[in-house]
Amino acid sequence: MKKLMVMVVLGCAALGAVSAKGESETAPAAQAGKGGGPAAYTIEVSGSTSVSPLMELLAASYGKARGNVRININGTGSSDGIKAAAAGTSELGMSSRELSAAEKGQGLTELVIAIDGIAVIVNKNNPVRSLSIDQIRDIYTGAVTDWSAVSGGAKRGRIAVVSREPGSGTRGAFEEIVKFQDKLLAGATEFDGTGAVKAEISRNADAIGYISLGSVDDSVSTVNVDGVAASTDNVVNGRYKIARPFIVLYRKAQVKAETESFLAWIMEAEAQKIVASSWISVR
Repeated sequence: MKKLMVMVVLGCAALGAVSAKGESETAPAAQAGKGGGPAAYTIEVSGSTSVSPLMELLAASYGKARGNVRININGTGSSDGIKAAAAGTSELGMSSRELSAAEKGQGLTELVIAIDGIAVIVNKNNPVRSLSIDQIRDIYTGAVTDWSAVSGGAKRGRIAVVSREPGSGTRGAFEEIVKFQDKLLAGATEFDGTGAVKAEISRNADAIGYISLGSVDDSVSTVNVDGVAASTDNVVNGRYKIARPFIVLYRKAQVKAETESFLAWIMEAEAQKIVASSWISVR
């Protein structure tokens, strides 16, 4: 958490930005003009599907009071968002994982806008409600394949392992924290996007998956990890260990004044109250 807060401070200090033009190529995630009128400037945002729901809330709130800005949000995955910000195809990129050394070498400014937990989820009819981080690793690497090995006899049957697609920030962070990078079970089912993972878990009684804590709803059940519930309070106090930053990325030399104002607003109290509704504020 200390590292993340240092990133926040550095990101805030980096908001003395300069120039770029965002060109709309996607359907708008939030119509910023009052009364649906034409917008004078469009900010293109792409990347993490985990960050996208938060960004949509922020964009909608920001647009209510500012009729000259339109914000397009395209959830394409963290790796795509990093690439888009580096290439200038999106003015802002979104990532739900730390950048690699190579990605950091592309000259991008990183702004941590929120902290999020990653919840391990199972079907609501699954009696398993607690797993150790070692058991989760064993499930995802194939060392454990049947629920009987981790359920104390309460459930039997082959475990259906569900993961995110390669390039997903949630997957990258989850594998790094649980410590099984590049060791995912060969038979695991991979889905693009949080919604698809949640839908699969809700229909498959033998499945296990993981999603952003902010995206958990009553269609699935969360699993305690090492006896600690997946909750905002437990992420804040450091007891729940599977957590990661939500990062906005940009090139300082390619940020217009309108985008600079939006980034500055995200770090203000008004926007951070929106963050705190389902995620963890960085203020």
